[in-house]
Amino acid sequence: MAYFAALLARTEDGWDVSETELDDVETLADLADLAREAAEDEETVLVFIEQEDAWFAVVRVDGEEDPRIFVSDAAAASRSAYGEIVLTDELLGRDSDSDLDDLVVDLDEDASADGEDEDDDEDAAVDPDGVPTGPLGDAGLLIEFGVGAKELMDMSVEGSVPGDALTEIADALGVGDVLEAVR
Repeated sequence: MAYFAALLARTEDGWDVSETELDDVETLADLADLAREAAEDEETVLVFIEQEDAWFAVVRVDGEEDPRIFVSDAAAASRSAYGEIVLTDELLGRDSDSDLDDLVVDLDEDASADGEDEDDDEDAAVDPDGVPTGPLGDAGLLIEFGVGAKELMDMSVEGSVPGDALTEIADALGVGDVLEAVR
């Protein structure tokens, strides 16, 4: 299955966009190091990963802070070598006593703001390997760049195309054309 990966490094003049290979990247730490190498003065670097029509991930690296991760479909990503890079044990809750409900992207604040009852959420669906189906991670990692948590979640719903989601995000950053050029 084909994949696409790009680094978007924030600079004084905007964003520097480049396609990248993940062949030598085995862990999230390797991916974070790759992103930090592209950073200018510890500025934000976004890593876009897309597995052909199956899922996408956005990893945000800010200086030496721990990477923030959003995956559009954790179960689909778990079936990919590249997905294994971003689906860490911590993100999946395998290294703690956390409840599965704590792992699924929490939009309760948005639901409350819309007047919906927070208790209407059912338990998250999981695949046979215990990986949540659907979005997982920090849906708020792009808020300061104009993509809200609800928008990112909407891009992750069944039937949406991962490449289109990354293009929408790049458009919000003002680099949609550049991203398409490196694709």
